[in-house]
Amino acid sequence: MKTYVIEREIPEAGKLSPEELKGISKSSNAVLEEMGPGIQWLHSYVTDNKVYCVYRAENEELLKEHARKGGFPVNAISEMANKISPDTAKD
Repeated sequence: MKTYVIEREIPEAGKLSPEELKGISKSSNAVLEEMGPGIQWLHSYVTDNKVYCVYRAENEELLKEHARKGGFPVNAISEMANKISPDTAKD
């Protein structure tokens, strides 16, 4: 599977309550369970007006299907080419 970053524009996402975030997570998990092992949500970063989600999936179409079924916006999908961190400088 490939790793993808999905950008979702959600006005005032940073103001979502813990309960609202829990509900969104539950909806996403329910759709993922229905879709099977070809797609996996790793984590998301919530900012003021956007959510950046990191997924592993067999292809982009599965990400789009997940968004349709869950009612989530998709503004951009980018396949991750590589990953770096402060530890990269030590190698």
